[in-house]
Amino acid sequence: MENQNYKNHIRFYTPHHFVFLPLIIILEGIGIYKVFSDEKNQLLWILFSVVIFLIFYLAIMLRQHYALVLQNRIVRFEFRQRYFEIFGLRSDEVEEKLNFSQIAALRFAYDDEFKIFLEKALKENISGDQIKKSITKWRADLHRV
Repeated sequence: MENQNYKNHIRFYTPHHFVFLPLIIILEGIGIYKVFSDEKNQLLWILFSVVIFLIFYLAIMLRQHYALVLQNRIVRFEFRQRYFEIFGLRSDEVEEKLNFSQIAALRFAYDDEFKIFLEKALKENISGDQIKKSITKWRADLHRV
């Protein structure tokens, strides 16, 4: 992978995003098409389409939910650890003043910019997206899904 930055930091999981989900979408399209073209079995195709939609919905929601909840906890832990390493203090009061978007964005900044953007986030309440766009030397996170 080339150097990570704001434009390329989003990652895809090939089996999920480019195999499973397209297959489910194709099956849903077939089901909807058959609802209108096969009047004899219309109720069956409606049921088929509903079941495929529920599988699609669950696949997206469960995958995202489990992965993100765990990763969000790890990102918060990394923030606490990094804050302690840089400042030698607990981060409880600071962390309470930041939203998760800001905390998550700060992990892309190296220590010198981390300090600058942390101060801006606390004083000016800049968003996580603004932090990420302002980072000049991107600290890659190649492990987040």
